[in-house]
Amino acid sequence: MTARTRKIRSTAKPRIGKYLILGTILFTLAFIAAFLVAGVQMCLAWLEDLPDYSDTDSYLLAEPTTVLDADGNVIAEFYMENRTPIMIDECSPYILQATVDIEDERYYSHNGVDYRGIMRAVVAQIAGGSGGASTITQQLVRNTVLKDEQFEHTLRRKLREAYIALQLEKMYSKDQILMMYLNSIYYGAGCYGVEAASETYFGKTCAELTLAEAATIAGLPQSPSSYDPTQNPELALERRNSVLYRMLANGDISQATYEDTVEQPLVLNYTPRVQSGAYAYPYFVDYVKTRLSQQFSTDIIFKGGLTVKTTIVPSIQAVAEEAVDSVIGLAYDDLEAALIAIDPHTGHIKAMIGGRDYNVDQFNLATQARRQPGSSFKMFTLTAAIQAGMNPDIYINCNSPVMVGDWYVNNFGYQSYGILSLKQATWISSNTGYAQVIDEIGAQSVVDVAHAMGIKSDLEPYNSLTLGTQGCSVLEMCSAYGTLATGGIYIEPTAITEVYDRNGNILYQYEAYGVQAISPEVAYAVTNVLEGVISGDPSWATGYAAALTVNQPVAGKTGTTESYRDLWFCGYTPQLACAVWCGYRVDATVYYLGAEGRPYSLSCPIFSRFMSNTLNGLPRSEFPFAYDPLYLDSSYFSFGLGTWVYIPPAPEPTTTTTPSDSTKTDENSSSTTNTEGQTNQTNTDNSGGAGYTETAGT
Repeated sequence: MTARTRKIRSTAKPRIGKYLILGTILFTLAFIAAFLVAGVQMCLAWLEDLPDYSDTDSYLLAEPTTVLDADGNVIAEFYMENRTPIMIDECSPYILQATVDIEDERYYSHNGVDYRGIMRAVVAQIAGGSGGASTITQQLVRNTVLKDEQFEHTLRRKLREAYIALQLEKMYSKDQILMMYLNSIYYGAGCYGVEAASETYFGKTCAELTLAEAATIAGLPQSPSSYDPTQNPELALERRNSVLYRMLANGDISQATYEDTVEQPLVLNYTPRVQSGAYAYPYFVDYVKTRLSQQFSTDIIFKGGLTVKTTIVPSIQAVAEEAVDSVIGLAYDDLEAALIAIDPHTGHIKAMIGGRDYNVDQFNLATQARRQPGSSFKMFTLTAAIQAGMNPDIYINCNSPVMVGDWYVNNFGYQSYGILSLKQATWISSNTGYAQVIDEIGAQSVVDVAHAMGIKSDLEPYNSLTLGTQGCSVLEMCSAYGTLATGGIYIEPTAITEVYDRNGNILYQYEAYGVQAISPEVAYAVTNVLEGVISGDPSWATGYAAALTVNQPVAGKTGTTESYRDLWFCGYTPQLACAVWCGYRVDATVYYLGAEGRPYSLSCPIFSRFMSNTLNGLPRSEFPFAYDPLYLDSSYFSFGLGTWVYIPPAPEPTTTTTPSDSTKTDENSSSTTNTEGQTNQTNTDNSGGAGYTETAGT
């Protein structure tokens, strides 16, 4: 090897080392650059599908819907989260100071992310300890716009949370963000937001909190169940004092104040918010909730912060409850009552009794039950007959029994009343007379009139319909009778007058819209007849409403179904319509004070007591006057020509069934009730005319 070669080799070794070092550096830099690029790309990808944090609605939280009575009193709240958002001027300064000191002491100096706090948390974790670094702004983001990700413990969620927090601080002031946080955080015991926590734990508003109370509440969010003062008072007290110490360390309270406050015992006034079922009018409140659900989603109803104004009048409702209790309270069994009262001129439901005890059974007997109305349904036949030109003074054979086509009908107690006018047949509630009337005018005309006047339930056009053999609700019957009080104008009943959103914007407003269901002349003629049920000739008047003490015209009709299972009175004055039902939730013969129940012992006294106490002292009004409708000559109607068939009463009534293949198995073929406590076994064909029927009425 020559000297030249040796020299070249000796100088090449340092160069190779330099190249290797340089290459390593360049590779490392390239790797770092690639890593950074990939990291940036990954971070950008994580930030691509962020929710719209710029939309202020993203920070709107679940608020309860408040239900008000007609006088503006709160009667119920619907909510999934017990929350009442407040403004900063409604918040105690103590709670503002305590929250910042214990949760984020540099809150007013950072821009949404506390980098010092992050480093402190990293060091603490390396040392085997623990520590959080989330600011109040980050916690707000986690509880609102990123609530679907709040339980993810990933770098992706932390990055998204920090990014939105930085943006949020550019959009809102520190005080606004702090109040958003205080209105959103969970404080235990079902309380969301500081106002709900104040009202629940201490029975006062947030603005009224003392320093000790504010410190107690401020300490809860870290672990609401562990520091729950109702369950763990000792831990809650320790946590409260820790909050007070942080306030002292940050200069927000003096040493003397600190020492005085930590010596105070933990004193609560636990007042949990109660759901709607515990309120005074639970059946009505449930009905309101049902009506709301027909227009708004569940989320809107339970989270939207609506204000719902209703029609229930506390004073009238109290009278209704007293009237029912005064009668039903004497029963020794599970006897029930339902009552609806409506202002017929507005459709407003003023009172509602849906049953004896909501805590025992939530099924609303006033709105959900469909019970046979018995002879109270004869009102629709009377209305259809007068509308068809039949004079209430027309005479009808009201003996018992009679055959009306193929329909065998009896009066109550198989009594024969002789020849009566339609008016008198109404007062005495003659089944045989009304069977002939519906057969003459056609059952479909009665169905049409009933639907026009307010009956929403399906009705089949069978002649037995006149005896109230098909079910209706108390609400429907009340509304339909109210149509007579307005001169034939039907106004759909309502429980809600207005609905407002959380910002006070109106979402719904009820407007009473009347439809002329029957003519004023027909309505007035029917009312004149029904007034006689209460105040007519003593030889005919039933005396049901003898206890009425109001100076108002009153009209109405009783109803009783088979074996005294359903006892009704439906009536009205110029100001108010009211329907009362009494019976059992499961069909059975009603017994009251040792005897079989009757309308005159149950539903009528409730009606009379309610109407008398509600209308007492009001100036007298009159039903809308109208002239007589156009009546046809009595000879126009077949029974006016004497074509009815009278059958002498049998010694012992029997019951058979129609062997026809067309016999139905619903109301027109089952055991039915006509009116006034009579027992009916009705079997008819599809026209309601064929079969054997045993009926009775009073």
